[in-house]
Amino acid sequence: MLGVKRIADAGYKLFSGSMMLLTVYGGYLCVLRAHRYMQKQKQLAAQSETTETVKD
Repeated sequence: MLGVKRIADAGYKLFSGSMMLLTVYGGYLCVLRAHRYMQKQKQLAAQSETTETVKD
């Protein structure tokens, strides 16, 4: 029975580790997307300012 417990513990640790990695990777993707969004907003604002200056 000791072998079964060790297998179960190893499976639990493997599952927990993979969930941690997925969580970290998901956080990375979220931060990356937010960064791209902010860059796009800055780019659009700068483009808007230049077109308003040209119109005046």
